Amino acid sequence: MQEQILALEKLNEQLQKALLQFNFNALQAQLTNLEVQSALPDFWQDQQKAQTHMQAQSKLQSRLQPWCYLNAAVGDSLELARLDDTSLQPEIVSQLIALTKQFDTLKTELLYSGQFDDHDAIVSIYAGAGGTDAQDWAQMLQRMYLRYAESQKGFSVTVIDQSMGDEAGIKSATFEVSGSFAFAKLKGEHGVHRLVRLSPFNADSLRQTSFAKVDVVPKIDSPDEVQIDEKDLKIDVYRAGGHGGQSVNTTDSAVRVTHIPTGIAVAIQNERSQLQNKETALTILRSKLAQLQLEQHKETLADLKGPNEQAAWGNQIRNYVLHPYTMVKDTRTKYETSDAASVLDGGINTFIQAYLEYAVSLGQ
Repeated sequence: MQEQILALEKLNEQLQKALLQFNFNALQAQLTNLEVQSALPDFWQDQQKAQTHMQAQSKLQSRLQPWCYLNAAVGDSLELARLDDTSLQPEIVSQLIALTKQFDTLKTELLYSGQFDDHDAIVSIYAGAGGTDAQDWAQMLQRMYLRYAESQKGFSVTVIDQSMGDEAGIKSATFEVSGSFAFAKLKGEHGVHRLVRLSPFNADSLRQTSFAKVDVVPKIDSPDEVQIDEKDLKIDVYRAGGHGGQSVNTTDSAVRVTHIPTGIAVAIQNERSQLQNKETALTILRSKLAQLQLEQHKETLADLKGPNEQAAWGNQIRNYVLHPYTMVKDTRTKYETSDAASVLDGGINTFIQAYLEYAVSLGQ
């Protein structure tokens, strides 16, 4: 029985460390606060606000419940084992195996402990240096992320905006990826991606290097999460235009929202309603500011500086080489694979896992 007691004590020690890393007590206090608010007499007066509140409460409950159960179950099993009753040994051994398996499964959640990790993600791709090749590369990246999302259970994608290239590919695209811990899984894709290949747009098939920038930000639905001062916003409306300059509609429905202190601008013309485009633009702006705040470790929006990273040589987070050999290598984690075709077909799970483990090791 002593062997089982030692094993349970070790499991309990690992569990307590994990709970500390998971910020369990703080999240439990947050849940208690949400439950107190939802019990107030006037809680349902604002239906939309109440529904958003209940969704947050339900999500937090679902996240904490397995940890609560495991913590209680390990404590009970340890107490039972310390009775030193040999007739209970088969039951305790069985419990130890089950609890260890559950802990190993839950440990993966420690990789998703960032402030906005449980949010959906808004992904934007911009063609960088490299002309038509870069625009084609941007579209290849878009396809890679769409294929990745298709392969993930419970994930869905909504295209928000897209600007086609003049000859091929895309100049830019923005889409929302919804699913469990979508931002946590995709945040490591944020940065400049470099492609080396024989150019299909060059008559001599010369080797070409292209760049594209990928922005991944957590979707911030609630204005309360990131509060923007109205005086810091510049809002322009204009007539939406389609590919080639043709008119999409005859009203000024397109909206551009600029955050003056940082210079970040979001333009949306996807919807026919000016109000819908404005709300979408504000959601994306809040999301971009939240990401910038994380990157710059600033407590207030007033302290933020505008982003200045360019999609060019020296800034890349990942290299994709298709000629003279095939290799995809992440410059941060050093993880690499020679199966570039699978990666470009959406097989980026190993890169995502490597980045999450790398981020945890840095305490990010």
